[in-house]
Amino acid sequence: MSAGPLLQVRVEGRSSEAEDIAGFTLVSVDGAALPPFTAGAHIDVHIRPGLIRQYSLCNAPHETHRYQIGVLRDPNSRGGSLAVHDSLQVGALLHISAPKNHFALTPAKRTLLLAGGIGVTPLLSMAEQLASSGAEFAMHYCARSPQRTAFRERIAASAFADCVSYHFDSGDDAQKLNLPQLLAAPDAHTHLYVCGPGGFIDHVMQTAKQCGWPAAQLHLEYFGGAPLATDGDQAFDVKLASSGKVICIPAGVTVIKALAEHGIDIQVACEQGVCGTCLTRVIDGEPDHRDVYLTDDERAANDMFTPCCSRAKSAVLVLDL
Repeated sequence: MSAGPLLQVRVEGRSSEAEDIAGFTLVSVDGAALPPFTAGAHIDVHIRPGLIRQYSLCNAPHETHRYQIGVLRDPNSRGGSLAVHDSLQVGALLHISAPKNHFALTPAKRTLLLAGGIGVTPLLSMAEQLASSGAEFAMHYCARSPQRTAFRERIAASAFADCVSYHFDSGDDAQKLNLPQLLAAPDAHTHLYVCGPGGFIDHVMQTAKQCGWPAAQLHLEYFGGAPLATDGDQAFDVKLASSGKVICIPAGVTVIKALAEHGIDIQVACEQGVCGTCLTRVIDGEPDHRDVYLTDDERAANDMFTPCCSRAKSAVLVLDL
């Protein structure tokens, strides 16, 4: 499946935004306007052949002359952040996708933004949009320490600086985020957005639900795929509609990998169910959806799934391959 046409961009600027966090400014190679985007959007960045990663756009959505991203150098990553930090310099040329958005703002009387570490990037774009429209909002930005808090200078100089509260793991208890207190009084006119490490997101979501927040008012985005419990995974079969060939997918092996071992290659990018590149049509059977790409309605239809991370609830999945 095609992920759509790619855009070539040039790295116009690189900055150190915090300890182990770099900011990058991307512009079109010919000076033309870039495709417009909405707050919460991300792009696929083709770092090198076979290495594609997703990064949220963190600049103001009205800007079409540049895209800005922030990247954490994580030694435990799957290689993307290390490659970006170690080799991506000003002047470098990159291919990227057009912006995609699975974390869009919903119009609301009031908005609450909760950022954990580098998860601030899509929320910065949201803050820019909310501030420019005069909307009521507050951002709570949690980080390990001031030294590891990205974009502080930018926030301090912004029109929404007074809307941002910082909370540091290294600080005293009085300044730490008191989630039960913050979320104690949900109302029908406030929407909450959270992005950050899995543990941070889970803590926010659990607290919000315990406080009575309706699911429709809660929005989240993980850095990659949502954390999954795989201990109970079972083997299942994939049947190829074109040939009738049946391939066993063992526990602990992705559909992508199992099919590749039989010479069947599906284009894949993120390998975490984020980008939709590998989206494959399901003709029969029930997928076990583990992506963060499909909507709830698309999942319920059970006619598509992401073989990079999703599995099967039925014994057999018949795929349009």
